Amino acid sequence: MRLISSGQHHATFEFGDLQVVSLRDGYIDMPPTRLRDEDGRTLDELPAAVPLAGDNLRLSVNAFFVTDGTRSVLIDTGASNAWHDPTMGLIYDALDEAGIDRAHVTDVAITHKHEDHVSGLIAPDGSEAFTKLERVWIGAGDTSVFTGRLEPIRDRVVPVSEKVAINDWTTAIPTPGHTPGHTVYEVRSGTGRLLAWGDTVHVPTLQFDQPNVSWELDGNQSQARAARAALLEQLTQPHHFVAGAHLDSPGIARVTPSGDGYALEYLAPPIG
Repeated sequence: MRLISSGQHHATFEFGDLQVVSLRDGYIDMPPTRLRDEDGRTLDELPAAVPLAGDNLRLSVNAFFVTDGTRSVLIDTGASNAWHDPTMGLIYDALDEAGIDRAHVTDVAITHKHEDHVSGLIAPDGSEAFTKLERVWIGAGDTSVFTGRLEPIRDRVVPVSEKVAINDWTTAIPTPGHTPGHTVYEVRSGTGRLLAWGDTVHVPTLQFDQPNVSWELDGNQSQARAARAALLEQLTQPHHFVAGAHLDSPGIARVTPSGDGYALEYLAPPIG
C-alpha cells in the first residue's frame, strides 16, 4: 500500500488495483477513566507513552472510501452534527478535498451504530448526505439505530448477520462485542488485505501494546477483547493492513508482534 496524495482532511493510498481514501471527520476528547482492565475496573494509571490533551484522551474519528474506479464503498460516515461538537463532522469537507462526489456514493458500510460512525448519513441541514444511496450495510444487531434522525434511510438498510460479500472485493465480517452488530470490513486487492474496523481499538498508543485493556462503552467487554485479539493476530500476516476509525488520522497501518502485544506502524504521517 502506497500513499499517493494527502491534504488537511484526507489521504489517498494505492492498494493494488484499488484506491483507499482516508477521510478525517475530526476528533473527540474522552476521559481516561473509560479504559478498563480485564476485571472491568478503571485503570490505576496510564503508561507514559499515552498522550493526553489536557486531562483527556484525544480520539481521531476516521472514515474510509474504497474504489476500483467503477464501484465504491464508504466505510462509516462520521458524526455530522449529532454531537454538536465543532471538532467533528468534517467528512463532507474531506470528501470534497479528495475529489469524491457525494452523489456517486451508492453503498455505505457501517461498522456499528454509535453516533460518530453512522450520523453522517444525514447532513447538518437534515437532508440525506448521499442522494444516490442504494444500500447501507450494518450488523443485524445494530439496525435499531435507524429511527428518528436516521429513519429516512431505513428502507435501504441491509442487515449483516453472517460473513457476506458486499462486492467483489469487500466482505462484511461480524465482530460483536463493542456493540451487538459491530462489523469489520475486509478489503482485498491484488497486493494484500485491509481490515477496516470501527471501535476495535480506541487508544492505539495503549491497546496494541496491551490488547487486554478494554473500553467502558464496550457492551460486552470480554467479547470485544476476544474479537480484538483475533483481529490483531490476523493482521500480523504478510500483506495485511488495518484502517481504524480511532487510529491516529489517517489511520492506516501495519501490525507486527511485539513482546506480549503488538506494534503499530503507520503508513503516513498524521493529518489534522
